[in-house]
Amino acid sequence: MGTEPETRLTEVELKLMDQEQAIADLSDMVNKQWQLIENLTAQLTSAKSRIVTLESHMPEGAQQAEKPPHY
Repeated sequence: MGTEPETRLTEVELKLMDQEQAIADLSDMVNKQWQLIENLTAQLTSAKSRIVTLESHMPEGAQQAEKPPHY
């Protein structure tokens, strides 16, 4: 005839616990990815700054890329 209400409630509680764990795992993953994105953004900003500094100290005309001799 169907399952008892207590059995159904237990099944729902187990599914809810699984979903809560999945949400917690996804939240942790998103947090780690966000930290990685912030780290990479900081590295990129630093690298861009270094490139600008290096280019500003290059002799005039050397900043433009020259074509290789085979062109």
